[in-house]
Formats: sequence, structure tokens, C-alpha cells
Amino acid sequence: MTIFSPLDDRSPIILTVPGLGGSGPSHWQTLWEQSRPDTRRVELGMWDTPHRNAWVTKLDQAIRGAQAPVVLAAHSLGCLAVAWWAALAGQTFGTPVAGALLVAPADVDRDAAPAELHAFRPTPTSPLPFPSIVVASSDDPWIAADRAADLARRWGSLFIDAGPQGHLNAASGIGWWEDGQALLDRVLDVASERTGGVRTAAEARSLLAIHATDAAQAHYLGRPQRLKAENPTKSFEARW
Repeated sequence: MTIFSPLDDRSPIILTVPGLGGSGPSHWQTLWEQSRPDTRRVELGMWDTPHRNAWVTKLDQAIRGAQAPVVLAAHSLGCLAVAWWAALAGQTFGTPVAGALLVAPADVDRDAAPAELHAFRPTPTSPLPFPSIVVASSDDPWIAADRAADLARRWGSLFIDAGPQGHLNAASGIGWWEDGQALLDRVLDVASERTGGVRTAAEARSLLAIHATDAAQAHYLGRPQRLKAENPTKSFEARW
């Protein structure tokens, strides 16, 4: 699947799930919503005073009302809303949520977490019932890189180290974030079979590892040759 693949009866709907404060006009989620016909926002409400149960309920309503397979593109506290939905919804693997791109998840359990995030404690750590990629920055003020990698491992997600790019938001200067779109397309590629059937967890994990590793090397990092020269045993930053 390419970034501008036409919609068909089997194409997933992409739902963006913003974090605390919502996503402003320069945020990649907003830009994706404006440029992709398959993408729309989950209006969680209470953006500045989020409540876990209210957010999870709104997310559940959006997923159930999509009338199609759903791929989630979440940011920051939105990733925690997704994790809580997965913990409470009891869906079978891959349906109705067929996959997720989870970007810069907020660490709500850290001592310095703002009070607005406390309602989302403790972070769910059960494996997610859909194929997923977690992307995190090495200098994100909202979560340490090793904590993000640990969450990815617990959730059963492929982990992508984005390098030093802050909170991977508008302030990071990533704009429309083509690299993130490349990773999203890898999730779309493996979320379901072209026949409309749902892949098994093992099939999805295997294919996601192959395709997202390609994305990390050729699309996301964009510098495989330099990395190989520096460390011939590690040409990308994608791992389970």
C-alpha cells in the first residue's frame, strides 16, 4: 500500500488519537487528517482535563462506528487511551482494530508526570490485540527511551528509535512527517489480508518486523550506509 492508495471496501479507516491539549494546526496528526481521505480524528473532548473513562468511551464509539477495519495513529496520552481501550474492550486479534502506530507514548507513571495524566495510571502492560509499532525519541521530555522500549516490548509492538526529535510533535519541526507516514503504511500493509481476512498474531508480527525494518532503514532513518559504517552489526533502529 502506498501513502495515497485509493480507498476500497477492504481499506481500513485511520483514526488519529491526539494527546493532552489535542493536536494543533501544525501537528502531523492534523496535517494527515487534512491530506488523507482515509483519515479522521477521534474527538475525545476534555483535551486539557482528560478523564480516562471518558476518553476510552469516546474512542470505543469511534471504533465501533467506523463501519470498516480501523488503524489507529495515536500520539502521547492518546497512546495510553489506546492501551486502556485494548485492555478493556476484549477484542479478538485484529478486529475491529487492525493495527496501530503509537507515537511518543506519555509515561504517566513517572514521579514528575503532570497531574492531568494521573487518571491514566497505571499504564496497561498487556499485549495489544493488533499489530503495532511504537515510535519514540531519544530525548523526549515525556518519556525516557528505555521506558518507551519497555512498553513496546510489553505491548508486543515493534519499537522504532527516532533519535533526538523531542516529543515528535509540531515543536519537533517534523511537519507532515513523511517518515511516520511510511511506518503507518507498513502497519496498513500487514493489518489484514487483501481478501479481507484477519491475519494471525504470529503472521502479523512476522510481516510487520520485515516491513517496518525496511521502513526504519530506508525511509525512517534515511542513512543506512552511514550507520553501517559506524556499526556494521546494526544498520537500523527497529527491534522487538
